[in-house]
Amino acid sequence: MALPTEPGARHRVVAATFADRVKGADAIGAWAAPTPVAQWQARDVVRHLIDWLPGFLGSVAGVDLNRQGPSVDDDPVAAWDAHTAAVQELLDDPASSRIVDDPRFGAMPLTALIDRFYTVDVFMHTWDLARATGQDDRLDADLCGELVGGMESMEDMIRASGQFGSRVPVPADADAQTRLIGFIGRDPAWTSAG
Repeated sequence: MALPTEPGARHRVVAATFADRVKGADAIGAWAAPTPVAQWQARDVVRHLIDWLPGFLGSVAGVDLNRQGPSVDDDPVAAWDAHTAAVQELLDDPASSRIVDDPRFGAMPLTALIDRFYTVDVFMHTWDLARATGQDDRLDADLCGELVGGMESMEDMIRASGQFGSRVPVPADADAQTRLIGFIGRDPAWTSAG
């Protein structure tokens, strides 16, 4: 089943998939598990997604993400649920269709900005958390292909941003998910066992 393309609907599905992996990690007590992201444990994946968005929204759009809930250290599941609810509320607010004009990203609706930078980040980090905790790490193939295709066209800028590691080589005939994971600097063969 293809993911929705409307930002609010896509976030709802992507965030719910990540929430399933968060609950799975919690059920097996895997919060200290190493991840494909060097020096991060499973809990840090959740922390990253919760921590960076409020500052981004504040600086780019003057938006205060009204998140209520515990810290990731106290309760990762409840922290993720509270964060996701706040993001979804923002995306579902008709006022969020307003245009945001930032010199780095250009002019676009706030909902599209969240989709392009945040929802996509949740999507990719779903693989990290799933792989770290031994859960289903399959991602939507169509979105993987769309992302890696778009990112490859601006690789120099992406690498210069420091947001991604060096590309990990993958076979030329690799599927879209493998190409995306390699592109963002993860070893597609990585396992928590080493």
